[in-house]
Amino acid sequence: MTEAQILALEIFFIGLLVLVTILIAYISYVVLSRLYKGQR
Repeated sequence: MTEAQILALEIFFIGLLVLVTILIAYISYVVLSRLYKGQR
């Protein structure tokens, strides 16, 4: 593989990591906010 292909793969997987991190943060926010609403 050329350096350009390796760089493209790295960018792709870093993008996936960022997307998964944002998704997990959003889901945990929704779950926590519903827990607090349920306590009222």
